[in-house]
Amino acid sequence: MKKRVWTAVLVFVLCAVMALPAGAAEKKTAAKTYRSELTGEEISTSIRNQRPIAVIVDNETIALPHYNTANADIVYEMVNSLANQRITRLMCVYKDWGNLARTGNIRSTRPTNILIAQEYDAVLLHDGGPFYNNVYFKRYPDHYAGDFKRYKNGKAREFTDYISGGDLVAKKLKSAGLSSTYPKGFDKDHFVFAPDGHVDLKLDGPVSKAGKEVDLSGAFWHNKSKLTYNSKTKTYTYSEYGKTHKDAETNATMDFKNVILQDVTYHQYDKNGYLIYNCIGLGEGWYITEGKAVPILWKKDSESGDTIYIGGTGEQIRMNPGKTYIALIPDDTWDKIQIK
Repeated sequence: MKKRVWTAVLVFVLCAVMALPAGAAEKKTAAKTYRSELTGEEISTSIRNQRPIAVIVDNETIALPHYNTANADIVYEMVNSLANQRITRLMCVYKDWGNLARTGNIRSTRPTNILIAQEYDAVLLHDGGPFYNNVYFKRYPDHYAGDFKRYKNGKAREFTDYISGGDLVAKKLKSAGLSSTYPKGFDKDHFVFAPDGHVDLKLDGPVSKAGKEVDLSGAFWHNKSKLTYNSKTKTYTYSEYGKTHKDAETNATMDFKNVILQDVTYHQYDKNGYLIYNCIGLGEGWYITEGKAVPILWKKDSESGDTIYIGGTGEQIRMNPGKTYIALIPDDTWDKIQIK
């Protein structure tokens, strides 16, 4: 009797498993990963609650070649000073910094970086900056400034500071009393990624133009930033100073699935060219992916609020999973950028 009962139970269980929707039997495997809040790609759940870091990287020719910028999940580029031909700096955002390789070199930050880093609850890593930062750091103190590791590279001291690895980041955060995890209740989702892994731009409004080359040299005229679409990889490769950007150690290029451009006014602090972008507000922009470009609006309501990107339907745009490049273009040069 017992044997017949157990046989019936076994048959029922097998039928139930077979009736499950596709993928349900793989939940145990799937649970080991989740879709990153920064890229929309699958990463380990072991770092799900880990805060990102935002690293300020010098972009002058003497600072090249860069180390590890190609591995950033998100790269921001913005004018660092209105002097020096509007030289830019990069802010590289990393989720999995525990495995960080040598990164940099690290330079000073500006107020706009502080306003953007907190959108991700990222710890801002930098090498100091003007006193204009102070009022913003009082409201967002989650940053670390100072020596990381000096490398003898034959350059002036300001070009020798690098993050040497994830262990160093953890040590610096601990010494500064900074948490390495998100605060309870923090909304981690910043972007809206296409649920099926591929975005249809027509859902966000009409595709208005081709977007196979993004030439920012009219705005960033010192380093002449440009992003060129690769139809094989369906990503945009970053170049500056007239050549493809390559990593110092791995020779990897900086490739992005998504490109976002924001038209932003700015306030100049002094005759030295220090500035802050007026990134709290509303403005025009472009979202560019897979060789196409659509006009968007960007909107940021407060210092800690996310910048959201709104498409032609009035809803937040869906983005392709992958790395993202975001440029804040000064309003007085917005009409000088070229998308073609």
